[in-house]
Order: sequence, then structure tokens, then C-alpha cells
Amino acid sequence: GMKEMLVSVSEETTMGVKRLYQMQANGTLLFSEETTTLLFDNLYGFRHSLPDGLMRATDITIAGKIAVDCGHGDVGRGCAAALKAVGARVMGTEIDLICALQALTEGIPVLTREDVVSEAGLFVTTTENADIIMVRHMKQMKNAAIVCNIGHFDNEIDMLDLEAYRGIKRITIKPQTDPWVFPQTRRGIIILAERLLMNLGCPTGHPSFVMSCSFTNQAAALHLGKPGDKFRKLTPEQAACIR
Repeated sequence: GMKEMLVSVSEETTMGVKRLYQMQANGTLLFSEETTTLLFDNLYGFRHSLPDGLMRATDITIAGKIAVDCGHGDVGRGCAAALKAVGARVMGTEIDLICALQALTEGIPVLTREDVVSEAGLFVTTTENADIIMVRHMKQMKNAAIVCNIGHFDNEIDMLDLEAYRGIKRITIKPQTDPWVFPQTRRGIIILAERLLMNLGCPTGHPSFVMSCSFTNQAAALHLGKPGDKFRKLTPEQAACIR
């Protein structure tokens, strides 16, 4: 089968790597993780592609807006840095104590969704987890609040219940930019990229230099050990020192 024909497989996304860890745990795969995605893609890539996507999709003025960074891991840190750089008042939500501490030391208040849902004008999910922004949150948002996902999966924003909400009205301004108006309040929120990755749906993704760093690293890893390559390995004692 195909498995026997493969020499190696390369996975670019952070969540994809987590799935590979799961496969490794059950014995179906052996792999090693390279750090360029964590250090470059997730920080510097999203720092560029988030504001790029917001500009292309909405032409909004970010300066002065209250922006909620849902999750302050590597992706969230890049997004928060980009939003702060253009004058947004950034707030964060987080469940990990270390990530929350990082946000606080970067001047970002850490609150709950319920604390900020009616105040903010922009919500960005970066968690790579499910059920981050639900319909009950969207109903409380101010008119024309922008909601987008840049984490990974399409279940961070509860679009299934939003689409099924009685009397909800969808207005497509242009592809990937859709206000959804609630019948009771007649307030509308703007969903970007239909809950999918807005940095791919609205702009063109990360800058080529950022991506080339990851791909070059992956390509180099595939060629290690070829005839003529020489590199030494740690002794067991050395390896034990850095575990």
C-alpha cells in the first residue's frame, strides 16, 4: 500500500502535528517535530496575515477598537501584537495559566468571554479548540462586531447553531464577508470566511518568506543522513542533561 511506499511525510500546521502525536501514541506513526512553524509561522506569519485579512475583508479602522484575542498561545501572541501595533485595545481570554501570565506581562488584560462580549468590536479565535464563540455570545455583541477564526478548525465559532437560529438573516456583502442579523435586536455581526481560517479565506495567507523558512527546514530534515552528510549525535549522558 501507500504506507510502504512513503519515505516521509511533512505536516505544516500546529494542529496537524498534534494529530500526528496522537498517531505516534497509538503506534501508527513515528515522527519528529520541527520548531520553525512554532517560532515563525504562528508568531510572525499571523502577525502579518491577520491585519491583511481584516483590511481586505472589511476596510475597517482597527485603531481604537476593543479587540478580543481568544487564546494567547503562539498564534494568539502574533495576532495580539499585530492588533496592538495598529492601535487596537486588545483584551485576551485564556485557560492556560502560563499563557495568561504572558498576556498580562505584555499589557493585555485577561478576562472571560462574558466580561467582554458586549464591549468589543472584534473577536479573533486562535485556540485550535471547539466552541469558543457560541450563539449566546453573538447575540450579546454590538452591531457590526467582527468575528473571525484564525486558529485551525471550523468549530471554534458556532456557525451550525447560528445558521439554524430562527429568523436569522444572512447578508453577503462580498465573498467571505457576511453580516448575520438577529431578528429580536436587528443587530448584525460580521462573520469572516464563514468560520474557516480567515488568513487564508480573506487574504493570501502568510508572507512567502515566513512560509519558506518552514518549508526549507522540512526539506532539509528529509535530506539529513544522505550519503556525504555528517553530523554527530548527543551521547546518552548529554541527551539526559537537556530532557
